[in-house]
Order: sequence, then structure tokens, then C-alpha cells
Amino acid sequence: MTDTVWMLVLGLVGLVTLLVLRRRVPVAFWWLVGYPFVAVRVLATYRATMDACGLTVPASAMRRATARMIGREAAPVPPRRSFPVPTGSGLVMRLRMATGQAPEDFIASADRLRHAWAAHAVHIRPTKPGWLELRLIGWDVLADVRPARRLRHSGGLLSLPLALRDDGRWHVRDFRAVPHELILGATQSGKSVYLRNLLCGLARQPVVLVGIDCKWGVELAPFAPRLSALADTPDRANELLDVLLDEMEARFRLIGLSSVIGPDTVLTSDVWGLPEKVRPVPVVVVVDEVAELFLAASRDDEKRRDAMVTKLIRIAQLGRAAGIYLEVCGQRFGSELGKGATMLRAQLTGRICHRVNDESSANMALADISPEAALAATAIPAERPGVAIVGDSSGGWSRARSPHLTLDEAAAVCRATSALVPELPRLDAFRPAVAVEPADVASSATGVPMARPVTE
Repeated sequence: MTDTVWMLVLGLVGLVTLLVLRRRVPVAFWWLVGYPFVAVRVLATYRATMDACGLTVPASAMRRATARMIGREAAPVPPRRSFPVPTGSGLVMRLRMATGQAPEDFIASADRLRHAWAAHAVHIRPTKPGWLELRLIGWDVLADVRPARRLRHSGGLLSLPLALRDDGRWHVRDFRAVPHELILGATQSGKSVYLRNLLCGLARQPVVLVGIDCKWGVELAPFAPRLSALADTPDRANELLDVLLDEMEARFRLIGLSSVIGPDTVLTSDVWGLPEKVRPVPVVVVVDEVAELFLAASRDDEKRRDAMVTKLIRIAQLGRAAGIYLEVCGQRFGSELGKGATMLRAQLTGRICHRVNDESSANMALADISPEAALAATAIPAERPGVAIVGDSSGGWSRARSPHLTLDEAAAVCRATSALVPELPRLDAFRPAVAVEPADVASSATGVPMARPVTE
């Protein structure tokens, strides 16, 4: 009797431990319990599932002839597969498509495969001609997003993992691949959290950070210790854009001069081809609440607005080669912002759309990439702050969520990295004033905080 009681107690303790592990550490639960069960289910039902989803092809003539010789009927042949390899959020298999099959056939059946294998999601993408990658997700990875530890320092200059996608991969913001980006989102949608992660990641790198915040600097002022310039009114923003255009022109002159130094000089069309000792430091310009920047109450305001739009378009068109990149943020972005707004949007090839208040903003951000992406942006629930639709000019899009980062933690990172502010004399007149804190307060804020997962 005693042995039976002890076995029941141990079984109950083990069950409670697994439930706690599944809730608190889903990755460990997946490796210990989830992956073995799901892998066995996939292997045992693979042929039948593919046949039920219409993803098989008739057997070859040789197989049919062999089957007739032994008095059997040749079964349909599913795509060849690799062994299910576990990942941190599910498993992945490589599929070899049969003759006559197309990736669209498998993508259309992804939801049926998800139900057949009792998975949270199934993502399929072509890797090379004739081959697909099937990625099965074991649980809702966007429910609790933590900072990327292994990817934080491996991306290199101007490459940052900012948001976890629903397929288990990280959305990496690479400025050299996608130089300019548009970030949209309503109040309490998670747009500011995404921007904090971006600024904190750039603050740890040798990059010039320039802020334009026409709400008197309330959004970007906490990051002032790491900013090289901050404009908090439309007039100051107009002047700052003039300085940035002068800096861009000087960099193009430097690129042009480098090509006539000597016959052995390597020709280049951007700053990244210059020798490292003369290469200008990259500049990232963050324009927060772009609608506030372009508000116009008089004819003079309209002239200033049109001039600023034109300057931003010039930076967006030519800034990549000069190492000057744009991050344009706002609650709304539409043609009512003035002449050239649509042209400016076309230059912002990176798109991040959080929950928005109107369908036209979602269409402005994503409709030119994919109508399905704009529809998905309008379906983001209000109780999931931080969830966004990530798209690019290639037409691909996915859901993603940034790790939660408070304003105090982000400001502490900028204070701790204030010594990394590069020298750029043209921006000295726009350098924000930073209050000097007492020694005991400053010493307690030097440590870089860890971001917490989204729980609200």
C-alpha cells in the first residue's frame, strides 16, 4: 500500500512539474516531451496525411508493374522528406517535390497539415528549385518573447534582431540590406517598444543617432545622452534636415575624390567601399510621429512641410550610398501629409505595421507589398500589444513581436553608452542638453538591464 501511495505521489509531482515547465519554460518542455511525441506522430502518419491533403503523386510505371506482379495496388507516392530535426520552437523537415508539384500546393495545405499533426502552426517556404522547408511550430512563440541572446552580438554593424517572428526565426533589421523603414502603430500598440529595442541596439554600436520629435521631444528625450542631434520643433527639424543634406553632399564628394586618387584605387559608389580610416560613421535618423512634423495650420506651414518632405525624399533616395538611413514612425501615414508623402513611402522599403486605428493606414503601409498583409494588420487584437506585421519590398511578410522593454530600461542603456557618441561637428548645434545626475544615481544606472517578456 505504501509503495502504491509513493508511486501516486511521484506521478502527481511529475505531472505538476511538466505542467509548470510547459507554462514557464516552454522550450525545455518541447525538447523533453513535445518534440518526441510530435516527431513520432509525423513519421507515423506522414504518408497518409500527404495523401489526404492531395500532396501525393501516382506511383511510377516500374512501381505499378511490380505491384501488379505481387497482386497489389501501387500506393500514391508522397514527397521525399528528411528526418524531423528539432528547433527551439518546433521541428523542421526538407521536402523534395515530385514532378508536377509546385510550392503553392503545399502552402495552400499548410493549415490542413497543422490540424493533422496537432501543431500550433506550419510554415512552408521554397529553398531551391524542387526543395521545400516545412517548419512546424509547437506552441505560440509570440505569447512570451524574450530578448535574443545568441543573436545580439552576432549580427555585425547595423544589424539587429528586433522581433521574434511566428515561424520561430528572428526578424533582423539590417540597415545595409533595407536602408529605410516605415513603422506604424496606434497608441498602446507596441510601436514605442519596437523603437526602444531599435535605439538600444544601435546605442551599443558606433553609429550617429539623430532624433526628430516634434512633440517637444517627449518621445526621444529619454535617449538624449546617446543622441548626436535632437530636433523638437518643426522649425528645428527643417534646419536639421538642411544639415543632414550638407553632410550627405560632403560624403558624396568624399566618395568621388576617392576614385581619382590613383590608378590602383578600388572604385566604389558608396561609403562602405572607402578605406576604413576615412570611412564616415553611419547615421541613423529617427523621425518620430511624422504626422506632427507635417501638420500645417497656415500657408507658411504648408511651404515648410513641402520643403521637409522633399528633403526627406532626397535623403531616402540618396542616403543609402552615403551611409545615412531613415526610420520614420507614426500613428498614421497617408497622402493627407502633403505632396510627396506617397513618394516618400515608396523609398521606405522596410515596413512594420502594428495595430492601427484605420484600414487606410494599414493599406498605406502594406497594400503595395501584399493585400493579405494589410488584412492581417487590421486583425491584430488590442490585447496583444507588440504584435506587428513585418513586410519588405520582396512581397514576403510575417507576424512578429518585440521583447518588452520599459522606457526606464531603455534610457539606462543610452546613459550607459553615452561615451560611444561619435564626433560629427556639423551636428554640434543640435546636440541635446543632458542633465548631470548625482554620482550615486549615475553609478546605479550604468549596468545594461535585461528586457522582460511581454506580459501586458
